[in-house]
Amino acid sequence: MKKTISILLALCLVFTGAQTFGFADNPPQMPPDGMGNPPDGMPPAGMGQPPEGLTPPDGMPGGPGGMPGGHSSFSGEYKALVTISEDTELTESVYSEGTDEVGILVTDGDVAISDVTVFRNSDNSTGGDNSSFYGVGSAILATGGNVTISNATIETDSAGGAGIFSYGDGIITVSDSVITTQRGTSGGIHVAGGGTLYAENLAVTTNGASSAAIRSDRGSGTMVVNGGSYTSNGSGSPAVYVTADITVSDAVLTATGSEALCLEGLNSVHLINCTLTGDMPDQEQNDNTWTVILYQSMSGDADIGQGVFKMEGGKLVSLNGGLFYTTNTESAFTLRNVEIERGEDSEYFLRCTGNANQRGWGKTGSNGADCTFTAISQRMDGNIIWDSISNLDLSLTEGSILMGAVLDDESCAGEGGSGTCCITVDESSAWIVTGDSMLTKLICTGTLRDADGNTVSIMLGDGTVLVEGNSPFTVTVNQYTET
Repeated sequence: MKKTISILLALCLVFTGAQTFGFADNPPQMPPDGMGNPPDGMPPAGMGQPPEGLTPPDGMPGGPGGMPGGHSSFSGEYKALVTISEDTELTESVYSEGTDEVGILVTDGDVAISDVTVFRNSDNSTGGDNSSFYGVGSAILATGGNVTISNATIETDSAGGAGIFSYGDGIITVSDSVITTQRGTSGGIHVAGGGTLYAENLAVTTNGASSAAIRSDRGSGTMVVNGGSYTSNGSGSPAVYVTADITVSDAVLTATGSEALCLEGLNSVHLINCTLTGDMPDQEQNDNTWTVILYQSMSGDADIGQGVFKMEGGKLVSLNGGLFYTTNTESAFTLRNVEIERGEDSEYFLRCTGNANQRGWGKTGSNGADCTFTAISQRMDGNIIWDSISNLDLSLTEGSILMGAVLDDESCAGEGGSGTCCITVDESSAWIVTGDSMLTKLICTGTLRDADGNTVSIMLGDGTVLVEGNSPFTVTVNQYTET
């Protein structure tokens, strides 16, 4: 029989409860084909389906977007103002002030939460790994059950105060709600440990450090987001932090003091008709500044493997720094018909190299990237940078245009290696060369010229001229084919 709960904290802490928990030894497997499908029966009609086929703030060890890494051995008890473990309807507001306390904890049952305010306010909460990995201190946390949230206002003003957090067997569907967080380690919507979360038409704002508006952490999970706005204002707080399987459609995603999106390790993100904006500050600890990064921090928060970034339609806005950066990982990018705005001082379009980052992303000289980058009906402006400890395979297809140079930058390559850079230009696409370029292999059945329409010279490293052009620019290769 369904139970109805009406709760006013001012009366008493009647529903206070605790639950023992620990990090899952075997996190749930990722869905097939990188992007995957949700569990049977989810999400409800109108929430959408995934398409087929946080480490610390800037300035701390590890990487952007989350909290410090390292293997977790934490186990303990959730302190919760309200604990629900059976079919329940909750229609009254909840005000939580306990240290590291969860406002509403759902462990089982079909739970409907609607037309409520959930507020977490605690000056003594600690945040940290327990909040990032398990949801300690969040406003609403599901570790089990099936939770539906609608027309809610969720606010947190405490360290580790995530708005909505799904962990383990928890499944959350949230719609038409407003989420605001103020402190550090306080993501807007968050999954970890295999949790599942579906979101539609949310207005999410985060203001603390390490507080991505759409956030995931150790143990991965699944997120499907449709519509709404997601804004992160804190340091090291990208709009989207990816250590899970995340799909976002028709949403506005904005980071005002950080890169726009971070993806770590063996995880994936697919953006469809979204506007994604980043404004990362230049910092001495970084060897460059970026807008979208696929990397491996070695913190233990993400399995080692290929990260997948897909963006189709919509708009990418870079207010500072380069656009796409990949280092110390395997990565695959696909762009299809995305409008791109880059800052006046943009350092590059794509950088595929090792790094000398002070946060320890692998060992300099052996921390290159293996990257495939596929452009489909895509305009790209800016240089491509690679090094000899990395492998880059860039394909221009279906009318794509690259306007830039391809540069070998060995500044983070140590003693060097046998890395390669292959550029493929199909018959419908064009590379407009803006400077002398160096790569290992060029396959071009399309257009190769400079901005004035002049033919670009192509020669081997020993000076042998393969194509005599009238452009001031030369492309140097080890191998060239027109077929």
